[in-house]
Amino acid sequence: MPRLALQQRILGIDFHNKVCGYLKLLEKEYFGLEFRHHSGSYVWLELLKPVMKQLKSNDQTFRFIVKFFPPDPGQLQKSLTRYLFTLQIRQDLSNGSLTCNDNSAALLVSHILQSELGDYDEELDVQHLETKQYVPNQEYLDHKIMRFHKRHRGQTPEESDVQLLEVARKLDMYGIRPHAAHDGEGMRLNLAVTHMGVLVFQGNTKINTFSWAKIRKLSFKRKHFLIKLHPSHRDTVEFTMASRDICKAFWRMCVEYHAFFRLAEEPQSRQRSLLSSKGSSFRYRYDRDMLESFLSIYLSIYLPKMYLSVCHWCYTATIH
Repeated sequence: MPRLALQQRILGIDFHNKVCGYLKLLEKEYFGLEFRHHSGSYVWLELLKPVMKQLKSNDQTFRFIVKFFPPDPGQLQKSLTRYLFTLQIRQDLSNGSLTCNDNSAALLVSHILQSELGDYDEELDVQHLETKQYVPNQEYLDHKIMRFHKRHRGQTPEESDVQLLEVARKLDMYGIRPHAAHDGEGMRLNLAVTHMGVLVFQGNTKINTFSWAKIRKLSFKRKHFLIKLHPSHRDTVEFTMASRDICKAFWRMCVEYHAFFRLAEEPQSRQRSLLSSKGSSFRYRYDRDMLESFLSIYLSIYLPKMYLSVCHWCYTATIH
């Protein structure tokens, strides 16, 4: 069993770097580790604080997932990064968080089939769709999925995953992590933050967008989330969330998104289009099972030992 040495006061950023190093992931800034808070909701591991100080339990599970969704996956330069994004899209599609109309859902699944199975074969497609569930209520879409799959003849797995990202990024719910809230009139809403700003949803329908250009200040007071707008717009918009901790976590996420997409300078090399991005040294089919399991990276802490289980391998870390 491989052993991984972790100091007892290891910072979140050092633990994050160890996980990314295990995956040989270079564009690690798009990803994060989240864990279930004692309030019941998931929160992100803070990179500048010791891991142990953020936990309320000595038995904790972390999920390594996409944290920042760029508007154009062409910003992702490495084949491995793009592939991990396709795994995130596939997970969001299967668990129902990436909602879309039937045509879009069928098209997404058809690209997954082309990536997994190759060119269309009716018997193989039918058998595969009977055993694999890629989207809720898939049984009603089987014929439409196979009709789309026929059109993808000749596409390589990587080309199919590129097309998957192209379809997904145009969906309203792409990259959306909803946070329940109420407006001043008590209406139930969901808030989300993206590269463009803070979004407001009623169910799965977007009803308002507060772009970064409109926002002068974001703050929270107890469980109230406040958006202060520039004078040319309404002065302040207020939403109420379930608790102070949940409100603070969403506020922090907004600040991080603003810093990531509005303040950080983008490297010149990221201007290349996704569709024309070629030549990565990443072997697309290499250790596919391992990479598909990246969404379920566990860190279970049993003092005085840490066990980091990644896919089918277990790393044991002794705390010094």
